[in-house]
Amino acid sequence: LTGKGQVSLFRSMLRIRKVQLRIESLYHLDEMKTPVHLCIGQEAVAVGVCAALETRDYISSNHRGHGHYLAKGGDLRRVIAELYCRETGCSKGRGGSMHLVDTSVGHMGSSSIVGGGLSIGTGLALAAQRENRGRVSVVFFSDGAADEGTLYESINFAILKRLPAIYVYENNQFSVCSRAASRYVGESIFHSIRADRMFTAAVDGNRVLEVFRAAEEGVSHARLGGGPSFIECTTYRMRGHAGAGSDADLGYRSEEEIAFWEARCPVATF
Repeated sequence: LTGKGQVSLFRSMLRIRKVQLRIESLYHLDEMKTPVHLCIGQEAVAVGVCAALETRDYISSNHRGHGHYLAKGGDLRRVIAELYCRETGCSKGRGGSMHLVDTSVGHMGSSSIVGGGLSIGTGLALAAQRENRGRVSVVFFSDGAADEGTLYESINFAILKRLPAIYVYENNQFSVCSRAASRYVGESIFHSIRADRMFTAAVDGNRVLEVFRAAEEGVSHARLGGGPSFIECTTYRMRGHAGAGSDADLGYRSEEEIAFWEARCPVATF
């Protein structure tokens, strides 16, 4: 990336962070009649991946999707209006924080169902393949979705049909209050596979350039008809699972652990 391109990445991450902090500061007023799931600490994943995409490309998001929406080019005023359930919101005030959509920029929707966007994003990849216009489909997932059987079913189908799908696993360490290590054997769900079947990468999800380079390779692979990709981005959810503020008082993680990851903040360290 050029210096200008890197400044653009930084600006996008900082913008998402400031928007999240503003939502957090206002949430206690109870005027946002929707649950919110903040992505503070995970900005580099959304920004790095979406920087490798074109407006025409599709993304499928999840309940922690404010960053995905803004990084893909979604309208800031419309997403804030959506949080306040207004008709001017991106989902006409009927979706709230967990069901953002803006088809004009290729954001085809968020699902509040854990793992719900996996099969939808795979279907979008199938549609893109049949349209044959060079589109790709990025599927963002995290927060326990990696435990769902639909992930493996979707990837198997994508490999079988050589779909232009890029599966982006935001490994933020937790599914609500349950650590990843308690849910599957090994350090991660990242699996190796023959390169002729699927491009794979495991990157530091707090380093936006690493994310961007992996996404760029996966997107190029898909556009050339090489089939799907699986990119694991290791990052950290700095706030509680839902709502605003820290949840260290719940006992499943410590203030020291949060401070360790805050020192690796993707915005501050870039």
